[in-house]
Amino acid sequence: MKKHDTRSEIIRIGTDLISRQGFNATGIDSILKEAAVPKGSFYHYFKNKEEFGLAVIDRFAESFEQRLDTFLNDDEVSPLNRIRNFLETGLARVSQNQCTKGCLIGNLGQEMADQNELFRARLDEVFSMWKGRFAACLTEAQQRGELSRSRDALQLSGFILSGWEGAILRAKVMKTTQPMQDFIEVLFSATLR
Repeated sequence: MKKHDTRSEIIRIGTDLISRQGFNATGIDSILKEAAVPKGSFYHYFKNKEEFGLAVIDRFAESFEQRLDTFLNDDEVSPLNRIRNFLETGLARVSQNQCTKGCLIGNLGQEMADQNELFRARLDEVFSMWKGRFAACLTEAQQRGELSRSRDALQLSGFILSGWEGAILRAKVMKTTQPMQDFIEVLFSATLR
């Protein structure tokens, strides 16, 4: 395995384990065992577990940004339907995972925001980026007449992000996607009218 591939594989496996077990419960040894690489390889790429965790956040955020691009920049679909399509796909992913993984950034926010300032700040940056992406799509919906211009697009985007993350959390706790389904229904029938 090439050097870059080894680092990527450690991050990929770590991301999967962290999304199932949490950051604190995921040991370096379990990541390396699953990646089939020696312990020295970990410290060749990361000076400590904190640096590794930040790399996991960065990789997930980059991947998620690509997913947002796919949906929120799709000019063939109206802006509000782009948001609906994005949420429906997220609902399908959580359902496919039987409500066990949720959102890695949301999970890490709950686990690490009070424990580690670097994590908290980076997670806040990721959430702010997502909020901005939703706000841009809502602004486009306003420009196209899909959404009233009197609504604050940034405030609405924060509401969508907070509500969606909360619905994902409740789906994990309840072991059903019903909270996510309810959120989508209320968002489009009452909030984004």
